[in-house]
Amino acid sequence: MSLEGALAANRFGLGPKPGDISQASADPKAWLLGQLKVEESPAAFTGLQSTADLAADLLKLRQLRMAGDIQAIKTFNMQARNTYLEEMAARYRVGFETAQPFRERLIRFWSNHFTVSISKPAAARFVGGFEREAVRPHVTGRFADMVLAVERHPAMLFYLDNAASIGPDSFAGLRTGKGLNENLGREILELHTLGVDGGYTQDDVIALAKIITGWSVGWQMGAVAQRLTGAKIDASFGFYPMRHEPGSKTLLGRTYPEGYEGGIAALTDLAHHPATARHVAVKLATHFIADDPPEDSIRRLETAFRESGGELMKVYEVLLDDPVAWRPAPAKFRTPVEYVTAAMRIAASDAPVQLDESNVRTFIQTTRLMGEVPFGASSPKGWPDIETAWTGSDAVLKRVEWADAAAKRLGAQSDPVMLADEALGPLLSGDTRTAISRAASPAEGLGLLFVSPEFQRR
Repeated sequence: MSLEGALAANRFGLGPKPGDISQASADPKAWLLGQLKVEESPAAFTGLQSTADLAADLLKLRQLRMAGDIQAIKTFNMQARNTYLEEMAARYRVGFETAQPFRERLIRFWSNHFTVSISKPAAARFVGGFEREAVRPHVTGRFADMVLAVERHPAMLFYLDNAASIGPDSFAGLRTGKGLNENLGREILELHTLGVDGGYTQDDVIALAKIITGWSVGWQMGAVAQRLTGAKIDASFGFYPMRHEPGSKTLLGRTYPEGYEGGIAALTDLAHHPATARHVAVKLATHFIADDPPEDSIRRLETAFRESGGELMKVYEVLLDDPVAWRPAPAKFRTPVEYVTAAMRIAASDAPVQLDESNVRTFIQTTRLMGEVPFGASSPKGWPDIETAWTGSDAVLKRVEWADAAAKRLGAQSDPVMLADEALGPLLSGDTRTAISRAASPAEGLGLLFVSPEFQRR
């Protein structure tokens, strides 16, 4: 096992399964890039509802509400909760079992960058489909394509209220008196593309919010109605001209025509903006290198993003070529979901966890106690990516308690010294290895691995 192999599996992946460090050690960068060249189709996702089906179900809910069928509405809402649990069970299972942990880490990085949350009930049943259908297919493609996919997805349209945003001077706005919602326009600029220091103004927020009025969920509409209204509707997204603010709009000094194509052009330009290159570079460097990454590392990623036109594979290649990213001292603290995932990958690889509704509730509650709920961030900023967010005394105590319970459940027949070597390789300190070897039982030894400083970090 090489040090670089251990760093590849821990720093860039989700924590190794037995054998991963040895496999990565032959050529760590090639091992990581190889995971991005062929897309895995996780079996865990089989049978999950598509976003289009979930959007069609919402139409049924509207009909139930119009009919006043209270019991049917309760049943529907229970099914929506079950949808979230099924999605999270699949997501945890993929994390525990995937042979492409670098790809999976990138998918989760981008899901957090483009945060949607179950804190908005209308968005809750769509969050799993959001990651599967809007983020996952574009993780090695062009950033601009990912932007267009996530901003058009029902989870985002509901979470940041654009589904109900209406141009004040549109046909619908003049008839109903309802108006503009700036939430999605603001977060596209502040969080998704340019960044808070990206040089935009409140006028730009308003302009972008007007540009994307009429972007909503693809409710069913007959072909004749679509032709008469000019609506553009696909399986889950709809553009409704009668809600769209008429006239051209000026965003960051550039004028965009009214209509759907004006919105596509605006988002594409934002995705290629130099400030976006900087913003994305800072976030990637913070996630993979250090809480306070070196300026040289940020600049290299920024240049790769800008010169490639946002080709993400080019950016990842530069990330993996950065010597700072391969420094042996672990610079990042595992978030709760990362921590639990790493533990299960190393300790449960021989007996995959059968995740059902009860089990996944346990995992969700476990990480909730540590401070993180999948797709449960309290704001559009997403979950924080720095150590201080996860090292409060209560959160650390919950880690220790979980480590003890998990080790007793998983480690009775284990060889904890062997697992420690497989989990950390050369990153395992002599003191930790000695403590594990002297443990009174295999379960106690495994618990010591889980709570060790080396395992807490990546």
